[in-house]
Amino acid sequence: MAGMTTERRITVVTGGSRGIGAAVCRRLAAGGHDLVVGYRSDAAAAERVAAEAAGLGVRAVPVAVDTSDAASVDRLFDTAAERLGAVTGLVNNAGISGPVGRLADADPEGMRDALGVNVLGYLICARRAVRDMTAGEGGAIVNISSAAATLGSPGEYVHYAAAKAAVDTMTVGLAKEVAADGIRVNCVAPGTVWTEFHQDPQRPAWMGETTPMGRSGQPEEIAGAVAWLMSDDASYTTGAVLRVAGGR
Repeated sequence: MAGMTTERRITVVTGGSRGIGAAVCRRLAAGGHDLVVGYRSDAAAAERVAAEAAGLGVRAVPVAVDTSDAASVDRLFDTAAERLGAVTGLVNNAGISGPVGRLADADPEGMRDALGVNVLGYLICARRAVRDMTAGEGGAIVNISSAAATLGSPGEYVHYAAAKAAVDTMTVGLAKEVAADGIRVNCVAPGTVWTEFHQDPQRPAWMGETTPMGRSGQPEEIAGAVAWLMSDDASYTTGAVLRVAGGR
């Protein structure tokens, strides 16, 4: 079938130790991807995800990384190459909310940290992935954005919404830039999802009540969208921002 490939898929997932990232790792492992499970601080959680992936018959390596630091990202990709082989995929997922509340009350350093991870971190990881994929036979990048990019998140985290809008724009621009190199770049924009991301653990419950579908999402529902964009079924899809938000 045109567009199908039999090469081994080796995918880096940042923020892979929990929530959406962990669900993505499990889904991609089920699809035959070897994985680098990038994590910031919870080594035990990353090791559990890697073990689950290995149980599905693939190779999986947990690697600590600060995605906002270029040297750390280089170590992540170098480890991937040394342990698994040439990277063919990246899921840019690592993110933090930063200060929660009105922008007028937000701590500038907290916003700086959030932008460092949510925007610069995605750019640094994509930069290295593109270099590796261009030297190889191409690949696929999926950025995790948010419905906040178009909703604005007033009263919660306007800076986070702005960062995710930057991710959407980055996706479109980079997709056009590297299409001729055989690299596809797409984006999944989740709505509110049941994960540990939220400062208020019950936020998905009350947010779900105002969602057209009447509920918040599950990490596995986001992982399914990521898996499709990483697959050969999406071989003619690049520069897309796929909203998975229950109608919000």
